[in-house]
Amino acid sequence: MAGSGRLALWTLPGPQWIRGSGPAVLNRLRDAAVVRPGFLSAAEEETLSQELEPELRRRRYEYDHWDAAIHGFRETEKSRWTEASWAILQRVQGAAFGPGQTLLSPIHVLDLEPQGYIKPHVDSIKFCGATIAGLSLLSSSVMRLVHTQEPGDWLELLLQPGSLYILRDSARYDFSHEILRDGESFFGERRIPRRRRISVICRSLPEGMEPGEPKQPPPAC
Repeated sequence: MAGSGRLALWTLPGPQWIRGSGPAVLNRLRDAAVVRPGFLSAAEEETLSQELEPELRRRRYEYDHWDAAIHGFRETEKSRWTEASWAILQRVQGAAFGPGQTLLSPIHVLDLEPQGYIKPHVDSIKFCGATIAGLSLLSSSVMRLVHTQEPGDWLELLLQPGSLYILRDSARYDFSHEILRDGESFFGERRIPRRRRISVICRSLPEGMEPGEPKQPPPAC
């Protein structure tokens, strides 16, 4: 499997936040699957976590998602933010989205319990546009992308607390993505223990959808 340390490992130069099956897939997704570790300061991560906690605490963890993609989760969609949190989200918009992209509102918040996970899936182009950007809070995790036609082509992203991940274009449409469950959470030989994880996910508007149209089911990660 892709997470096995026995497989040949190819990485991009610099800090090892991304690993893949070979140089071709790394080059193909160089700008389409991006990790920015340390995007949030510890204080910013705390600001977001404290704002989200009261709303999430009112919800129960669920084990049946509408498309069977998520296990052990609770979620919400949030339109109103404090000034401090909104400033963070504006930084995400500037880092991940182009000037011609309109963001979907509200913003999706997904809370995975320690044993929760997200199964391999490809987000529907009807529900979100070409770009998804997510902030990771509380726990490290491993996101795995696998080509839908060539399963030997894969990429793994190490998502530490405070990191920002960005999936664009080919990474969105040609690869499935998942968050590994705790028992499978390895990054090469390195064990990445899974604890409770919150992700704050910004999405671009699907092509042809107007900003005021009815809300669509959000992506999973």
